[in-house]
Amino acid sequence: MELSAALAPALIRRAFCFVLISALSAEAAAPAAPPELAQIAKPDDAEAARLVEQFRSAGVAGDFYLEFQLRALPRRGEERSYSGKLWGGRRAGAQVFRVEVTDAAGAVHRLLLRNGAHARAWRWAEGRVVTLEGRDGLAPLVPGTDISAFDLQMPFLHWPGATVERITRVWGRPANAFLFRAPEVIGEGESAVAAVRAYLDTQFNALMQTELIGPAGRVIKTSYLVSLKKVEEQQVPRQMDYRNEITRDKTRLDVNAVALNAAWPATLFEPEALGEPGPVPGRLNRIGP
Repeated sequence: MELSAALAPALIRRAFCFVLISALSAEAAAPAAPPELAQIAKPDDAEAARLVEQFRSAGVAGDFYLEFQLRALPRRGEERSYSGKLWGGRRAGAQVFRVEVTDAAGAVHRLLLRNGAHARAWRWAEGRVVTLEGRDGLAPLVPGTDISAFDLQMPFLHWPGATVERITRVWGRPANAFLFRAPEVIGEGESAVAAVRAYLDTQFNALMQTELIGPAGRVIKTSYLVSLKKVEEQQVPRQMDYRNEITRDKTRLDVNAVALNAAWPATLFEPEALGEPGPVPGRLNRIGP
């Protein structure tokens, strides 16, 4: 797999917002456990902290908009599809995302996400704004899928004390395997999160894959990019997979349309604005069916 020098970490950062790296076949399988590499150049704690700060401070210049489909691919049962929209930008030094997903019954689920050291999330429910607390962020954006507010926010990037476990390979490229330990366990039961392992490309400091880890050390969810698409000289995520390692169910996010260099009003990213649908740009770049 080739990784172009034009693929900036800031663009990949959005792929797991929709974050991540490298164009693969749309039918690519989940990656096998990567082999170990020589550990001589493994970053120490100070260098690890610098790389994390560099990565989390990156971001696409300007506001943007995505239209997507969530395809729920259960291990057993029928595939289901949900349409969605995402507005993104940066406000007051933090990345913000507004998400709208329409389920099979036609109900619209609206969420607002702010990342950073003090990440917060809100959902519009039953005619009012509800703040998502703790394990609420691990719940599916819509029932029947395996993508959550936690997946889009990536709050683990701001957990203190990140360390590099080893240098390994992901998708055939060398990567630093970072371990982020949660200040306290999030949630309960088999879906609780105690840590996150994130694989950052050693050359581009780009996020390639993440693993949510339970209190017993078991990987409970894996997220990775399937493919990218070039739009207006920028690489844009085309497909992302979120796999529940407990149930083996998977949700694929297919991005179908993109608008870059937008200019959203500040009020769009206020919790009170969730009561109304977001604006749709007049000009879209179609990148999917």
